[in-house]
Amino acid sequence: MKEARFYEKFEKRKIKCFLCAHNCLILEGRRGICGVRENREGVLYSLVYGKLIAMNIDPIEKKPLFHFYPASTSYSISTVGCNFRCKHCQNYDISQYPKIHNEIPGESIPPEQVVAAAERTGCKSISYTYTEPTIFLEFAYDCARIAHERGIKNVFVSNGYTGPEAVKAIAPYLDGNNIDLKGDDEFYKKICGARVQPVLDTIKLMKELGVWVEVTTLVIPAYNDSEKTINDIIDFILSVDPAIPWHVSQFYPTYQLMDCPRTPVETLKKIRDMGMRKGLKYVYTGNIPGERGENTLCPKCGEVLIERLGYRIAYNKIQDGACYKCKTKIEGVWG
Repeated sequence: MKEARFYEKFEKRKIKCFLCAHNCLILEGRRGICGVRENREGVLYSLVYGKLIAMNIDPIEKKPLFHFYPASTSYSISTVGCNFRCKHCQNYDISQYPKIHNEIPGESIPPEQVVAAAERTGCKSISYTYTEPTIFLEFAYDCARIAHERGIKNVFVSNGYTGPEAVKAIAPYLDGNNIDLKGDDEFYKKICGARVQPVLDTIKLMKELGVWVEVTTLVIPAYNDSEKTINDIIDFILSVDPAIPWHVSQFYPTYQLMDCPRTPVETLKKIRDMGMRKGLKYVYTGNIPGERGENTLCPKCGEVLIERLGYRIAYNKIQDGACYKCKTKIEGVWG
C-alpha cells in the first residue's frame, strides 16, 4: 500500500477523494467507487501501487493513437480497478475485479523495473491502459517521471474522468492521451455510472496543457448512435481543435451487452463522412481492418499518407510533419 494523493481529511476520519470527478466521500474502512482506494484510520491509501495485473508490448496503433510515433511499440501496463462500471467493458475481468472479489491481485513491480523493461524491449513509450489509469495515478506518475528523464514517452488510454488537480500533476510527464467520449449524459449515467461534463473538461484541459489528444467513440447501436449524439460529439471536438483525430469504432457484444448487435460498417462510414464534412481533419473507423477509414489522408489534397491494415502500417509518406505532396502540415507527434 501507498498513501494516496489528491484527498482531504474531514472530521470523524472521513475522507474526500478528488483524484477523479466522482469526488468520493469515503468513510473509515470503506473504499471509493474505483474499489482500489481505501480509508484506513483517516488516511487514504492506494491499494494498487505497483501491483500490475498486465504487462504487454503493443503497437501504438492499438491504443488507438494514429498520430503519435506510428509503427512504434508501447510497453503497456495496468492494475485492477476502474472508476466506471461500463456495461460493455472489454476488460471487465480486471476493471471490475476488486468490486466483484474484494481482492487486489497483481505482481509487485517498482517503477524503475517498468521503465527498464520498456528500455530493454525497445519501446518508444509506456502506455497506462487496459483499465482506467487514473485509479493508479500515483504509480503511473512515478513511472512517467523516470521514463521522461530517460527519453521514453508516456501515454494514457483513459475514460477522461480524471480530476483537474490530477490532470495538472501528470500533464508535464504525459505525451499522449486517447480519451473516450462515449456519448451523451444519459448514456454516461445509464451505461457507465458517470456524467459527460467532466470528460469534456478533461479533453479541453489536456489540450491546453500541451498533451497530444486523440478521441475514441465506440458506437453502440441504439445506445449512442443517434444523429444528435454524433453531431454533438463532432461539434464539441471542433470547438476544441478540428485537428484532434477522432476514432469511431465498431462495437461487438460483450459483458452485459451481449444482446446488442455489432455496429454496422455502413453506420461507421456514415459517421466518418459526417465528421469530415463538418470540418474534422482526421476521422478514423476502428475495429474493421481493411476499410479505407483506417488511413491517414492529407486534409487538403486527399493523398493517402499512412496506409494501415489493422495495427500494421503498409507505408508512411509524412515528411517532416507534412504531406509529402502538397506540404500541408499534418498535426501529430511524428518524432
